[in-house]
Amino acid sequence: MGLLSKKDAALLTDPLADNNPITIQVLGICSALAITAELKASIVMAVSVMFVLALGNVVISLMRNIIPSKIRIIVQLVVVAALVIIVDLVLKAFAYELSKTLSVFVGLIITNCIIMGRFEAFALGNSPWRSFLDGIGNAAGYGAILVIVGFFRELLGSGTLLGFKVLGDPIEKTGLYAIGYENNGFMLLSPMALIVLGVIIWIQRSRNKALIEEH
Repeated sequence: MGLLSKKDAALLTDPLADNNPITIQVLGICSALAITAELKASIVMAVSVMFVLALGNVVISLMRNIIPSKIRIIVQLVVVAALVIIVDLVLKAFAYELSKTLSVFVGLIITNCIIMGRFEAFALGNSPWRSFLDGIGNAAGYGAILVIVGFFRELLGSGTLLGFKVLGDPIEKTGLYAIGYENNGFMLLSPMALIVLGVIIWIQRSRNKALIEEH
């Protein structure tokens, strides 16, 4: 028997497609719109949420039998706030410029609907191992959408990926710019993030009509 049962494996795979927290559950939209103008910021936010959600799920699961019901939300907020502070301090220590770019959005991880939702819906009723898998799966589903949106916005808006020029030099007119290509500045604006996200949702749901009927 493998390390993961079929049900455990589903905790990792379902949020990537059929139950994606952004495209299906429509959670965590704000950060998907706000910080995806750069692929690097999208990746860092995805990793940050994965750390907070996976570890937070485990902590809440370990404490689930001793948390008084009346203060469980407060306890959950304390746990996620402590983890977000760790993330913020690490970013400031090792990626200060990026931490300034993400700025308030790292702090807003505390109120991310995906994190609080998984604490309530899963971690409070399941073992630490399954809660860890659930956290990894949902954070991966969330992060995948951020990376996809960030990829297209930076590529089409700036002609770069992770800061590297991949379409050529717009000043020296090399690469695609030599044949008249121009960066689409609108891709760097938040409304275009919503449009890109809408296209992703449309493609996903058009490939699985059962999801349209269910949701």
